[in-house]
Amino acid sequence: MSPESAIVLENLHKSFRGGRDEILRGLDLEFPRGKLTYILGPSGTGKSVTLKHILGLLDPDQGKVSVFGVDLASLSVREKILFREKFGMVFQNSALFDDMTVFENVAFPLREHTRMSEVEIETEVVSVLKSLGMSGPYDKFPNEISGGMRKRVGIARAIVRKPEILLYDEPTTGLDPYTRITVDELIEKIKTDLKLTSVVISHDIPSALRLADQIVFLDQGKVVFCGLPSEFVKSEHPSIRRFLDADLVSFRALSMAEKGAQT
Repeated sequence: MSPESAIVLENLHKSFRGGRDEILRGLDLEFPRGKLTYILGPSGTGKSVTLKHILGLLDPDQGKVSVFGVDLASLSVREKILFREKFGMVFQNSALFDDMTVFENVAFPLREHTRMSEVEIETEVVSVLKSLGMSGPYDKFPNEISGGMRKRVGIARAIVRKPEILLYDEPTTGLDPYTRITVDELIEKIKTDLKLTSVVISHDIPSALRLADQIVFLDQGKVVFCGLPSEFVKSEHPSIRRFLDADLVSFRALSMAEKGAQT
């Protein structure tokens, strides 16, 4: 393991249904400290399963997961729970509590997992929200704010405890173009300002090419590419070419629709 790697996966295998569904087939990956890695690939190829192994929510059938040099298999259940304090998680749908205000959603992990006073909590919550472009009011509920604002709140909750690793589960899936750009800008800001080790599970090629320090492409449970965005677009691997070509077709269709709307 390189001292510059925050997360290392070695020969990772995982199957379900008594071995009938083989999802991961010998993953070997390193995630550099302080860098942003995008994991791309077709649906069902093991991206989310990989993320769950990094969090210690799943144990590999074979292989090893190390985070900051710690073998997760060596930890007890309680030790794993404590170890997860190093992580922040941004969910696809933000996963906010509908019956809590913006402030209460972001304050929740501080109230649940720290002994901070309410004054300290208020200071921290307001500081994080302002850093993400939310100046208030913070007494609105999730259904009273826009999708972009909900994403900001979800990210604020993920980073309010100052994690060392930030995980994103398909943060731009299902979003309109404007909100998608907003989320990209937030990911870029966090990357620049906080310099966290970040892992993004995504299908969003433009975002990955723009933001990633490293792109990983999974196909049928295996790593078929790991490298720079500039190298990814030049790859001749058949699965990567299909993935890139499909995205290009979608982009052309959108461009033609926009031109038609203008005439």
